[in-house]
Amino acid sequence: MPDGSTIRIAVVDDHPLFVRGLELLLPVTSDGRAEVVGSTGDAAAAAGLVNRCHPDLVLVDLHMPPPGGVRAVSAIRRTTPQARVVAMSGSTDPTPALEALRAGAEGYLPKTSEPEELLPPLLAILDGWAVLPAELLRVLLRPPHPTPVDLDGEERRLLRAIAAGRNTVDIAEELHVSERTVKRMTAALLRKLRVSNRAEAAAVAGQAGLLGE
Repeated sequence: MPDGSTIRIAVVDDHPLFVRGLELLLPVTSDGRAEVVGSTGDAAAAAGLVNRCHPDLVLVDLHMPPPGGVRAVSAIRRTTPQARVVAMSGSTDPTPALEALRAGAEGYLPKTSEPEELLPPLLAILDGWAVLPAELLRVLLRPPHPTPVDLDGEERRLLRAIAAGRNTVDIAEELHVSERTVKRMTAALLRKLRVSNRAEAAAVAGQAGLLGE
């Protein structure tokens, strides 16, 4: 943003008191650097509002009546991609915030934020940064838990042989089946593990603790 310019903000929120509070307090707490130029309490009207008032930033409450805040984020990003979208919520559940980020929101702020605390993160988002609370960032950075896989005894033997680098001929001899059967069993195992090759199968199995038996 050029120095001295005003940040134009649109608000998509079905709580009139919250919207009115932002309209009154943002200009004061930001020394005139931010103002609300439009608002709507209808998520379905969000894209139209943004198209009409041309804001720099759009604050979207995620907990709104259908079609909901996440759909509003998607519609705004699709119709007016130059507008930066900031998701907001009064809930501590990280799931809607993660969905909003996937839908194209550049940041997330809790609705418990004081008006005077909003300007720095909004400026950072306008400068191209993603702004997230520490709690949500920890959720994003947390390593995924391995997906448990229910394999029978024969599938486990096959998986251990694959992880050991055994070829089809050797596996067929160990399992007392034909090479064609090994290929069929391997294809079925890959589908069950949701992977595309033997290396990925061994990696997934190792992460899930299926090989140390």
